Amino acid sequence: MLSLSRTLARRLFSTAAAASTPLARKAQNPLEEFFDVERSTQDDQPAPHYGRGWKASELRLKSWDDLHKLWYVLLKEKNMLMSQRQMLASESMRFPNPERISKVKRSMCRIKHVLTERAIADPDPRRTAEMKRMINAM
Repeated sequence: MLSLSRTLARRLFSTAAAASTPLARKAQNPLEEFFDVERSTQDDQPAPHYGRGWKASELRLKSWDDLHKLWYVLLKEKNMLMSQRQMLASESMRFPNPERISKVKRSMCRIKHVLTERAIADPDPRRTAEMKRMINAM
């Protein structure tokens, strides 16, 4: 079963990996978005270093649209990591870098925190923006 799923995964992602460039990588198969295909299967390679989570101070500098986009990027990353963890668990394999999930969840919690701070400070941002336009027009 394990070799069958590995063979299937290699066939599924081999054409996409061969056709992609290292700078701009686009998913050839929609299922590819649910798995981390960049991970090397060779044991002699050192483990890749993944980035840190977002800090609340960094998120406070971003606009609402940027936070909205970042939320969906993190949601997609979380979904991909959880799918990969479930697939590996079903094959009794160890999930590499489990701290990545906690980094994503922590960043998502911080986005919620920053948006809550903004909602408390300004309950209706549309009205404030409207008033600023009126003041600037005078």
